[in-house]
Amino acid sequence: MLRSRQGSESNGATRERNEREILEAAERVFAQYGYRGASVQAIAEEAGLPKSNVLYYMGNKRGLYVRLLERMMARWNALLDDISVEDDPAEVLEAFIRSKMQLSRQHPEGSRLFAAEILGGAPFLQGYLRGELRQWVQTRARIFEQWAERGLMDPVDPVWLIFLIWSATQHYADFEAQVLGITGKDEISDADVERITRFLTQVILKGCGVRPPGSE
Repeated sequence: MLRSRQGSESNGATRERNEREILEAAERVFAQYGYRGASVQAIAEEAGLPKSNVLYYMGNKRGLYVRLLERMMARWNALLDDISVEDDPAEVLEAFIRSKMQLSRQHPEGSRLFAAEILGGAPFLQGYLRGELRQWVQTRARIFEQWAERGLMDPVDPVWLIFLIWSATQHYADFEAQVLGITGKDEISDADVERITRFLTQVILKGCGVRPPGSE
């Protein structure tokens, strides 16, 4: 019985590791070649696994691609999953901006992959955008509206606010070449990311009539 349980745990850990390696490899390959140019074989080679393993864990190329895109959105929005009207909007918005900046820096390929899908008309994400994600945005928007009703922030349109935070924080990954070219930098440093985060926090919170966290 113990041996069976240990074997099950070992198999579970192996599956988790393989799926993680496949997703990370697929993110790089799709970001470089796009959906049409990428192949399951190329993803398998990038992951260092047999093609049969990729198909076993992910099903097919389309399923793998959609899973990557949905995982990216889940990462971005996890911080807002558990917010409530009792939370401080200043703390929530500052933390959301900061986490989005860090995630775009840590996973630039995923950010660019999502941007390319949207620019292409979101052919693989229509169901997700019109279903799960729309419901997610509407739920958070209602909390923002309740904050405004309580006088904790100005009555700005909450959906446009979410779009603004998404786009502003992703810009530095999606359009990194533009940022580097205009600023004359070779790379965006950690110090740059901190300055950008502070700037976006200041502008967005002030535009919402919210005092920054810790201010009097």
